[in-house]
Amino acid sequence: MGSTQFGNFNNFCRDSTLPVCNVCSILIAFIAILVTIFLILRAERKQAAVGRREFQLFLLGYIVISICEIFTVGGLPMDSPLQQRVVLAIATLWILMLNGIVGFQLLDDGTPLSLGLILGSALALFIGTGYIALDTAFSYSGHFDSSLAGQNRNIGLYVLYQLAPLLFLAGFFILEAVLVLRVLGEKKPMLYLLAAALLFAIGQIFQYVISTHICSGTNGKINGALFETLFTLLAVVMTWVFWSSITEDDWPMPVTGGTYT
Repeated sequence: MGSTQFGNFNNFCRDSTLPVCNVCSILIAFIAILVTIFLILRAERKQAAVGRREFQLFLLGYIVISICEIFTVGGLPMDSPLQQRVVLAIATLWILMLNGIVGFQLLDDGTPLSLGLILGSALALFIGTGYIALDTAFSYSGHFDSSLAGQNRNIGLYVLYQLAPLLFLAGFFILEAVLVLRVLGEKKPMLYLLAAALLFAIGQIFQYVISTHICSGTNGKINGALFETLFTLLAVVMTWVFWSSITEDDWPMPVTGGTYT
């Protein structure tokens, strides 16, 4: 793959806006924390909801990401905030994808086994990704030193940072679409799911495509990270709305297989 751009971070680092001091971005990240806490409390009231605890784990992960966002985007002092944010994002999206499996009730949701499997696998992914990210940044072993020059090629980090999150999101979307359309036989919840996907996509477009133009046009006062943070928050809210809409007590019970109430 020497003649391809796969695994190269030079264009990514050039075209995306990473840490800058932006008060508005910090404010939105702080609002995201408050909104997510509210969603967790609302989810707590849905005592009969399938996957309630598992979905709350996803929301907790998003809160921690938002805290790192404040340090990363705001340029506040903190040891390796960007690496921590990246690793947390990957682990949190993994938890989100597993939430798509929880809905099929292959295991009883909310049990120590279900929560343990999710947390254990997310922790393993967190440690593995964290090692690669930190070793790349600080050259602990020197194994990834070649990625610090030239095209900044690091296949492992590229797959984990750029491709894995997309696969996790696609997996969640497909699993939930099958659940809603085939198991529940409903269509309305898909509107919420599609809205969440669209909002997230818009945020990524602002971050990776439009950001450089906004930054240049405002002399660095505003960048795409501001809008990426906002649209990601809206996507999380719509994901909660989707989850809430398919965990109501009045859904029809399937004749065979697991239940979803």
